[in-house]
Amino acid sequence: MHWLSLTKNERRNMYVWLTLLAGLALLPALLKTFFPYFFQDCVYMYRALGCGIRLIVYKRKTPFYSIVDCFLDAVKKHPRKVFIHFEGKTYSYEEVDKESNKVANALRSEAGLREGDSVALFLGNEPRFVWTWLGLAKLGCPAALLNFNIRSKSLLHCFSCCGANVLIAAAELLDAVEEILPALKEKGITVYLLSDECTTDGIQCIGQAIAKASDKPLSLSLRSNIHIRTTALYIYTSGTTGLPKAAYVTHERVWASSFIQGVCGVTSKDIFYINLPLYHSAGFLIGLVGSIERGNTVVLRRKFSASQFWDDCRKYNITVMQYIGETLRYLCNMPKKDNDQDHNVRVAIGNGVRADVWKEFLNRFGRIHVRELYAATEGNVGFINYTDKVGVVGRINILSKVFFPFAIVKFDIEKEEPVRNTEGLCIPVGKDDVGLLVGEITKHTPFVGYAGNKQQTVKKRLSDVFVKGDLYFNSGDLLRIDHDNFVYFHDRVGDTFRWKGENVATTEVADILMMVDCIEEANVYGVKVEGHEGRIGMAAVKLKEGREFDCVTTCSVLANYLPVYARPRFIRIQNSLEVTGTFKMKKVKLVEEGFDPKSIRDPLYFLDLTQKKYIPLSQEIHKSIMSQDIKL
Repeated sequence: MHWLSLTKNERRNMYVWLTLLAGLALLPALLKTFFPYFFQDCVYMYRALGCGIRLIVYKRKTPFYSIVDCFLDAVKKHPRKVFIHFEGKTYSYEEVDKESNKVANALRSEAGLREGDSVALFLGNEPRFVWTWLGLAKLGCPAALLNFNIRSKSLLHCFSCCGANVLIAAAELLDAVEEILPALKEKGITVYLLSDECTTDGIQCIGQAIAKASDKPLSLSLRSNIHIRTTALYIYTSGTTGLPKAAYVTHERVWASSFIQGVCGVTSKDIFYINLPLYHSAGFLIGLVGSIERGNTVVLRRKFSASQFWDDCRKYNITVMQYIGETLRYLCNMPKKDNDQDHNVRVAIGNGVRADVWKEFLNRFGRIHVRELYAATEGNVGFINYTDKVGVVGRINILSKVFFPFAIVKFDIEKEEPVRNTEGLCIPVGKDDVGLLVGEITKHTPFVGYAGNKQQTVKKRLSDVFVKGDLYFNSGDLLRIDHDNFVYFHDRVGDTFRWKGENVATTEVADILMMVDCIEEANVYGVKVEGHEGRIGMAAVKLKEGREFDCVTTCSVLANYLPVYARPRFIRIQNSLEVTGTFKMKKVKLVEEGFDPKSIRDPLYFLDLTQKKYIPLSQEIHKSIMSQDIKL
């Protein structure tokens, strides 16, 4: 058709169509320029909505459709697909299913377990953990996941919280069980060891009973009363601020956590690497349960190993990894190799990585989509960074407050409580201001609390936040949201301290200390000084191998980046920094011990501002500080 032969109206229509086509062609570029995260927002919302709809469907199903039913469907769909790789052995979905049936049948006959009976599991990371939990779940028994590193009073405390009458332990943890056995006997607790023989009075071996038990499927009627709000698990807080607390984890929370892999773009074809402890929500809920929901394959390791991490990734063709706390930094601290980017890992899911380590990790190990998230085992609000922006824990979009109605309110660091107006209500912070994250407690976003600890449960509930009588979950975390709606983790309440009328975030100070060449790790906290308001900065540091503490350079680096009030006035040199099982720094004991050279054997240093360097903290200097002859 020749252009000149067209009528005026036909030409006008043609111009309109050409303009529309040109506009559509330019649309992606325009969106990328003015709305750079538009497509990522859309993908996230599509995935999140899909998960939300599925959860609604599962809630309404009769009988209730639990994660165990999801696992059984996966067994039917691909029985011979590898579910677990572990230490050179492989276990298919069908094999794990049969092993869990044997556990369930043995526990029914030997222990008389019935729906609703709580059972404490004391096992390390191994396939037996998986099928023992599945066996309990098939009976409708909630499992309390005990930290296999704790001992004595802490172990007894954790066991007592969940109200279990049965303890199932691995043979290699026999010594730890024997230590608290007299107290368990007093309480009438039945202890089973996953072993064929045991000579300890009061401990029964259940290994042979499981081996001889039937592997036939169990009747659904055994767990017929389970519903969305039933307790599925007890998972313990990490214990950074004292004794661990047993958080109730309902079936609803199990499902919500299992969807995280899907929201991050993980599929059934992926191979997921779990080297974090299964007793914690990251390894268990996001890792193991998330893999059941996806129907993918898991590579399970007893514990995290920085030296063997990438060899495992290459050996098993791992595509999705997990991290928590300091593990990415441990990987970056390993000697560089030519094959650092020779792997197929495309997604890393976790929390607690500092921005500088995040950048170093990407530069060294290649383009991996780091999906940093913010959540708490017991909490009712969470965020996930579904973009590739470094240093953020989430992004706010139109769905955020639908799924998790939350607010960030002004917080008094010194009093450790929210700031309230004349009407006694909390005050929301503005954009880019730091405040306390609170999540509204509703029917859809409940806060169940802690087992056996009503006081701590009440403490976590905040009332009269925006209207009289409302109720919010107090996260205990300080966050901020910038003008682009990105969420940043600032610090934990209690970790932030106040000195000279100023708030100091320990994480920021630790980041600066790590810039000092001789320092490998840093744990910053505030300590009380008699006669002074607030708490003064102190840091426990681990030096790099073969290095000595550089008193002058440390002072210089801190002076370049931090105001005087934020610089740690005391440094404590330690051979290793104590961390929880999930690689979070422990501070409570350090805060209690303070800076007295009489009671601390570790080398101590004091920041002398006149000499512009750290000097050894002698008893004389300590005495002068306490008598206020040395001004702080």
